[in-house]
Amino acid sequence: MPSERVTVTLPSDVLRAIDRLERNRSKFVLEAVLRELQRRRREGLKRSLSNPHPESELLADAGFDEWASRLSPQDAAGLVDVEAGTPVRWVPGKGWVETKK
Repeated sequence: MPSERVTVTLPSDVLRAIDRLERNRSKFVLEAVLRELQRRRREGLKRSLSNPHPESELLADAGFDEWASRLSPQDAAGLVDVEAGTPVRWVPGKGWVETKK
């Protein structure tokens, strides 16, 4: 991964705490930043699933069965394992929710 030098200002007590745990400040800061980016991506995905885009409802209404019925047997072979995954259904205002098998 290509690197670039940046200047970050942190309180002295934070730097001392980092130095007690890790000799390489850059490594410590990189790991912390990557974790925070991942956390924010997960939060964004959760928000998106909780408040789906209106077009998602249209796709749900179109239905998987209709789409699958248009596939040729060659296209459909092995495309979907109906025994795998978690059954879900669309609930307006809530998005996709788990259903019982």
